[in-house]
Amino acid sequence: MQSRSALALGMFVATLTANASAQSSVQLYGIVDAAIRHTNNEGTTATGGSGNVTRLIGGGMSQSRWGINVTEDMGGGLKAIANLENRFTTDNGTPLTPYFQQSWVGLQSSSFGRVTMGRQYNVLFDLVTSTYASYPYSPYFEAYKPEIGFALGARADNMVKYMAEFGSIRGAVQVSAGEKSPTGGKTAGGYLRWASGGLAAGVGYQNYEFASGKKIDAWTVGGSFRTGPWYFNTGYGQNKVDDGLTPTDRAVLSNFWGGGANGGFGGPAFLAANKREIVKLGVGYQFTPQLNIGAHYFHAKQSGNAASADGKANFFTMAADYAFSKRTDAYVELDMTRLKGQTSLNGADGTANGARSRNGYTIGLRHRF
Repeated sequence: MQSRSALALGMFVATLTANASAQSSVQLYGIVDAAIRHTNNEGTTATGGSGNVTRLIGGGMSQSRWGINVTEDMGGGLKAIANLENRFTTDNGTPLTPYFQQSWVGLQSSSFGRVTMGRQYNVLFDLVTSTYASYPYSPYFEAYKPEIGFALGARADNMVKYMAEFGSIRGAVQVSAGEKSPTGGKTAGGYLRWASGGLAAGVGYQNYEFASGKKIDAWTVGGSFRTGPWYFNTGYGQNKVDDGLTPTDRAVLSNFWGGGANGGFGGPAFLAANKREIVKLGVGYQFTPQLNIGAHYFHAKQSGNAASADGKANFFTMAADYAFSKRTDAYVELDMTRLKGQTSLNGADGTANGARSRNGYTIGLRHRF
């Protein structure tokens, strides 16, 4: 028969174990998304602008991913938080580089806000996706996302980010150390956001310093409005680049301004620009709890010291999403790209093919867990 002291000790240990379990959590989450995408005018430079391409892609509405969220309640309103997230393409199971697209640890308090350190989303991405995202049920359409080409890569390495919220006002700042990287990587920026009821608006700024010491400055402003089944959003973004970039700097810039998700907007004149701008207008409507539709128009233009760098682009996309359940949905999307000026579309080989227009559609299935 157990003594009273042994029984009390056992109860004490059980209580501690239960409290630790209740106060800490490790969550596995993810998205698996696959779609069939068809586009025209994707011929290579050897065959000209003609050429239809149909492919299975590893992410239509969303980029496929899996991740781990960790939260530890340390008492007094203070929590330790951490995240690891890998992105991959469902069609062939290939992970993106780096393997963890997010890898950060931090502290969060109801009194002082939140501090996180590591590879994470930058302030431009945070502001747009939380305040005037293209779709309320998915911040943007992964396979066709002109707006993301202005977000300086959406993430940054070696980042320290601080965020605080006071009532309807939220603000955040970030800094990243370049750490003598051969491609650069030093950043600084912040945003201010206001939201109340169905209205939200914000403004943000961020820069990126290349290895040469030259910089690219980016800023954005916009807002959204929700009323009943309706959702409206609008925004403006600008990138401005210093003159005199080195070939290494331009390779980094090319990754930021990648044309694949911008409807193939690229060509020899693409990286000759030192200023790019975009305006976005969107509307969404929820017909039923299961069925959502949305339509979006983007107008982009670029300019440079030489007239050959000048160009304009009009993007239009519309999508319908049907939720079979809280975790599984199917979608169909249509898009059109029209270019003017010296820019041109990229072909299937990734180089400019001289085409100035492209139509596409995407049909896919997404599961979230």
